[in-house]
Amino acid sequence: MNMEIRLLTLVSAVAMLGGCLARVVTVSPGPLVRVEGQAVSIRCDVNDYSGPREQDFEWMMSRDASGSRIKIISTFDASYSHPSLSKRVASGDISVVRLQDNEVELKIAEVKSLDAGFYWCQTPSTDSVISGNYEAKVQLIVIPNTLRVTPQPPPSKVPEGNDITLSCNVTHALTHPTYLSVSWSVKSGAVSEEILSFGPQGDVITGAKYARRYADGGVRLAPGKNGLFELVISRVMTSDSGTYICTGTEWTHEDEGKWIKIVESTKEMGTVEIIPTGQSLTVTASFSSTPPSTSLQLSPGNTLTLVCTISADNLPALALEVTWLANDRDIITMERSGVVVSNVSTSAGQAKRGEASLERTGAGKYRLGVRGVSVQDGGEYTCRVRAFIDKGGRSTGGGGRWHMAAEKKSSPVTVNVLQIKPSFKLTLELTLNPQMTAQTTELACHVTNISHLPPGSRLGVTWVHTTLPAIGDDPQTSNPVGSLDGNGNLLPGPKYSDRLKSGVMSLSKVQPNTFKLQFLHTQEIDMGLYVCTVSAWSVSSQGDLVKTAEYKSSPQTVRWETQRPSLNVVAKPLRQASAGGATFEMSCTVTTQNLGEPGFSVLIQSQESEQSSVKTIMTLSPDNVLQHGGATDPNRRDNLVLTKSGPAEFRFRLVGVQLIDRGFYWCYITAWTKQQPGQTWTKATNAESNKLRIDFQENGPSFSISIQSDDTSVYPLKTAKMECSLRVSGSSPKTDDLAYEVRWFFTRLRGGQTTIHVASIDRFGVVKTDTRNSSSEISVERTDTHTFLLNIFGTQDSDSGEYYCVATPWYLSASTGAWTQAGELTSSRVFLTVRFAVWDSLQLPLLYGASASVGVGLFSLVLGLVCAQCCCRNTAHTPRSRNKLMDLEMD
Repeated sequence: MNMEIRLLTLVSAVAMLGGCLARVVTVSPGPLVRVEGQAVSIRCDVNDYSGPREQDFEWMMSRDASGSRIKIISTFDASYSHPSLSKRVASGDISVVRLQDNEVELKIAEVKSLDAGFYWCQTPSTDSVISGNYEAKVQLIVIPNTLRVTPQPPPSKVPEGNDITLSCNVTHALTHPTYLSVSWSVKSGAVSEEILSFGPQGDVITGAKYARRYADGGVRLAPGKNGLFELVISRVMTSDSGTYICTGTEWTHEDEGKWIKIVESTKEMGTVEIIPTGQSLTVTASFSSTPPSTSLQLSPGNTLTLVCTISADNLPALALEVTWLANDRDIITMERSGVVVSNVSTSAGQAKRGEASLERTGAGKYRLGVRGVSVQDGGEYTCRVRAFIDKGGRSTGGGGRWHMAAEKKSSPVTVNVLQIKPSFKLTLELTLNPQMTAQTTELACHVTNISHLPPGSRLGVTWVHTTLPAIGDDPQTSNPVGSLDGNGNLLPGPKYSDRLKSGVMSLSKVQPNTFKLQFLHTQEIDMGLYVCTVSAWSVSSQGDLVKTAEYKSSPQTVRWETQRPSLNVVAKPLRQASAGGATFEMSCTVTTQNLGEPGFSVLIQSQESEQSSVKTIMTLSPDNVLQHGGATDPNRRDNLVLTKSGPAEFRFRLVGVQLIDRGFYWCYITAWTKQQPGQTWTKATNAESNKLRIDFQENGPSFSISIQSDDTSVYPLKTAKMECSLRVSGSSPKTDDLAYEVRWFFTRLRGGQTTIHVASIDRFGVVKTDTRNSSSEISVERTDTHTFLLNIFGTQDSDSGEYYCVATPWYLSASTGAWTQAGELTSSRVFLTVRFAVWDSLQLPLLYGASASVGVGLFSLVLGLVCAQCCCRNTAHTPRSRNKLMDLEMD
């Protein structure tokens, strides 16, 4: 019964499953419109089928929907084709290609007009239940190929920046609703670039390289009538050179909304060469005067006029930036927007150029005008042109994307501005000649025989001083003292600025043609050769001063017999340092000659030996500014003192000398002078004192050690104390500058001669003890600076033996400033005896024995009583009652 129910359920499920699946055969939606001679592909697929995964297909066709069918091709039967089609199948003109297990494609390599009709795709049944459809039909319409593409050849050569119009005529006979499109491309070498495509539905598609230009209007489409299409490329560049191609395409719009290309025709329009602007661009600079020449002579104040003529094949398409240059320096520029920018600048003390202007007078004509020329305006003039092309195209009015197509310069033209220089003679006179240092010196520069000096001109002067050989420490040099320009402004030289500003020196113009240089207090460094240079300054047409001439006088010597200043320095010891930590002090006394009231700078110097290098300890400036030298330890600067103890005496003190301070010490003193208060110091002379020596030997403290004990014999479990004492002799350091490391050792009375470490305390106070027996313990304490105490608590017999201590002193050396380890010290030995007490040793055994005897006795007594009560009772026989026997017998 159960088996029948299960079988019925399975049959129902299979029936339901078969009812849900229905074979579906589909082909490409139609009708399909194709052009004669082109390839045709018709797809067919089957879905929702049962049986093997790979399905077979059969193709048939008929001229009309109700006519007889002709077998075309099958995927499983090679002899399936109709005899009229077997040759085309064998040649591959008609073929079937399997795309998937359930999908194939019928291909006709070159469709013919007789191929028009209806096509059926059939699939043999592999289903268990017949359901769905097993064939599908599509109509194929074959139209003649009437597409015609006729391009018009473009010009073979086009100047850069001009426009190209690419005209292409694309037509077809409208035998069926089809649509046209046209596209342009350019090929340069092996690389082809798509420019633009128009159609089939009026849409425009641009190539990646031309998308920006199309958006800016640089590439635009101009559809015409009767199949004429024109593509305009504006402002072409050299990169636009190449062979242009026009392609016409015919499209059909099928049921699914897809555009299908049914035929295409491609024609080369021609090769276009873009001529670079630089090949045709010419720039010429010329004078406005006639006849034309390459040079021009002007006088100061005249007006200069130059014309820049520019020509190019594509001049209207160019935006020009025009610049005039004088001696390769930009003077004025007209930007491509028409804005004029002047680049002329005037430096201080130089003549200003004439006022320049630039204007455009016509196509390719730019005129330069310079009014009020001066000598500075002479030279070679060239015109530079930069030609730009707007990459955006005309329709956008220039999108701001400019491309510089070319740059050229004209040949130079020479402009000479002639001017007769003024001439005059100079006479340099020493009006006040000093006989000694600090006297007044005066020189006068006279200008005579002046000629050709324009009205309103002015004179300026420059004074230069050259030192005499072997004067001062520096070699012979020339330095400007100062100058008066054409406006009378004083310009002091770097080395004389302070003296000129303070009035110690003066530069003046005492007459229109006489200049004076005066030193109120002449110094030795002022001796030397003096030269005056007089310059003539004229007023230009713009009102600026222009230097027109310059003459130099013969040198004049300023010199006198000088008394050389002398300096003597004597160093004396005030304190001798005979040991480390002591104070060294010395004084340096200065005596001078021919110095007046000088100031002194002091250097305290030292060296370890006469052959070693010199070190600077301290310095004191003439203004009493104290500084430490590079050889000074920063941690010891408080120990160094340098003071001025008198008008010409200095003291140096070194507190706490160390071994590294040993050597020679002396003073190096330099004398400085001032012409007047507030002026800078001037070096006069220098001298070195005699040398003083610091020499001592390191003598550290001496140490001794001893050990003692209050009681060398103790009873067991008592405390034993041993004291280790140290003593210091010689140069005893301070308490904070002294430390000890102490260790204790002992040798047992009964244990051989082995020495055992007991305890130790390091110089930082850290205590370490070794493991002891079961009762005794060790402690170490420091009772004072030089005493250490060893305590042994709970002594035992094993603590008996010889004890001694070993100490290592450490002290802070005054000579080196570092902690120094002294030699190790070992004390004498003390003997410790732990005595044995007889009575004390018997007390406990006697007490334990008595207690044990009493306990055993009491235990024996108690045991006897217990045995008497339990084990020693009367056990005699008691006679049985006769009455009970009688009763028993009766029973």
